[in-house]
Amino acid sequence: MAEEDEDIIQVLGNKYNPEILDATGEPKSAQELSDELEVPIATCYRRINELEETDLLELHDRPLSDEHRRIKVYRRCVDSIEVTFRNGLEVDLEERSEVQNKLDQVWRTMTEG
Repeated sequence: MAEEDEDIIQVLGNKYNPEILDATGEPKSAQELSDELEVPIATCYRRINELEETDLLELHDRPLSDEHRRIKVYRRCVDSIEVTFRNGLEVDLEERSEVQNKLDQVWRTMTEG
């Protein structure tokens, strides 16, 4: 098993990480994730960092908030994760499609107006 696979398995085993990945199909801020998933904000930031380190989550944008401050908005980098045990532990990631990335770019352009 590759070291990256081990890292992904370990990160997915941490409380809240699968829920954060599930919730970030659409871009969301740490505060939105904390509120939606009822995760303490400090824990939410730690989990976001773990997911970024394994390339499962990325900083999507830094829009202005209603208070005119830049906020970080995150989204997952994968559409699916499959773990199999047939020939030893194996992790397969399905990265976000180019079409989904382009739709996100259109969304970002529309929200900046």
